Amino acid sequence: MSSDIERAIGRVVEGTRHWSPARWSPRADAMHALVQEIADLAADAEDRPRRPVPRLPNDLHLPDQLQVVGLDLIELEPLAPERQAAAERAIAAARSALF
Repeated sequence: MSSDIERAIGRVVEGTRHWSPARWSPRADAMHALVQEIADLAADAEDRPRRPVPRLPNDLHLPDQLQVVGLDLIELEPLAPERQAAAERAIAAARSALF
């Protein structure tokens, strides 16, 4: 299952890595929300407190942030089915907002 999440995150990362600041402008909040959701799911899976993911000064770093928190989540496999489903829903919602 983690490979599905890994592929989905990879598609978002690769699909946005080349974006200009102008293209990010109306979409950055959706990407940051995805980063936060993935980080929250990882925190929940590790039974640790959720913490806000800092918003970096340059939106061009959002794909890198997603990749890092995504790898954190993937390394926690196997995920509980409800967390797997929550990750898939968050990624699908972000893809709709981004693309």
